[in-house]
Amino acid sequence: MKNGQLQIFDTTLRDGEQVPGCKLNAEEKLELAFELESLGVDIIEAGFPVSSPGDFNAVKKIAENIRGPVICALSRAVESDIDAAALAIKPATRGRIHTGIGTSDYHIQHKLKDSRENVLRRAVAAVKYARRFTDDVEFYAEDAGRTENDFLARVIEAVIAAGATVVNIPDTTGYCLPEQYGAKIKYLVDRVPNIDRAIISTHCHNDLGLATANSIAGIMNGARQVECTINGIGERAGNTSLEEVVMILRQHQQISLTTNIKTRKLNHVSKLVSQRMRMPVQPNKAIVGANAFAHSSGIHQDGVIKHRETYEIISPQDVGADDSSIVLTARSGRAALRFHLQRLGCDPEFDELEVLYKRFIEIADRKPVITDEDILPLIKVNA
Repeated sequence: MKNGQLQIFDTTLRDGEQVPGCKLNAEEKLELAFELESLGVDIIEAGFPVSSPGDFNAVKKIAENIRGPVICALSRAVESDIDAAALAIKPATRGRIHTGIGTSDYHIQHKLKDSRENVLRRAVAAVKYARRFTDDVEFYAEDAGRTENDFLARVIEAVIAAGATVVNIPDTTGYCLPEQYGAKIKYLVDRVPNIDRAIISTHCHNDLGLATANSIAGIMNGARQVECTINGIGERAGNTSLEEVVMILRQHQQISLTTNIKTRKLNHVSKLVSQRMRMPVQPNKAIVGANAFAHSSGIHQDGVIKHRETYEIISPQDVGADDSSIVLTARSGRAALRFHLQRLGCDPEFDELEVLYKRFIEIADRKPVITDEDILPLIKVNA
């Protein structure tokens, strides 16, 4: 990994597929994997091979066909899981096993019904076992967001010593505030003596709407891999949104990190993932939503028409979207009406525009959105 580069670990095909109704078949997974490769992601988490024969075969097919990104398979800290993951990624040019265990007291006491010391031993054993199959092993400390920092640091130090090359610090429940999550990453950077031998990864969930903010906080405190999904899809309220992280780094160059993502492909991949996973993108979704570059307020429309950057910090073309949209509604002003009239070949004088605007407002009060078909009769009447 180059200095100043953030690794993009895409888990659309694994965590994203855990959304009810988003199940993909092997052919659909492979199609999306090719798109993710073209987009420029560094690591594709292709699935959880031990979960089903179908998922095993899908991961194996991706490993056989995708040659650019690292192909990663998830497992629990269980030898049979790791065996399945290793076999599925065996054909990959570069394969990674992603294994781990819960480290918070919530998980240790209530889910695992075990002790901290046993969990620590199981974590180390899993990493050592996974290293038999590949020299690229990522360890996840599930529910790290709610794990006591001293114990988390002990686990991370131990798994790195056992051979983990990436350590994933998930905010599994989306609990943390950005300052808390950033401080947790910094704690590990400062307190784990062998942390320089591994890449720190973020994996944040969106239960409180903070997944992207937490990921950025982690990055600013030393994480150099971010785990994310297209459109922010994922378990419960979703994961960190790939497109949001990438464009935040583009806009805030003081963070001094770049990615390999070809941003002009973002909207295309977003639409394809939405179609294949049967998961509509909310219109007001940042970067890729239908309204991300749409303006309906008269004040905003006037500003954008005069100079795009008055209300748009991202050029639509930079993310593969259509041009900015000036949507005519009852909130639109004269500047927006003139803009559309000129587009239709009519450039009225001031007095003419006033007459047309009054007629336009009468229609706009009855319809949520005004189309060209609504405007054309106004021009004819005024001719």
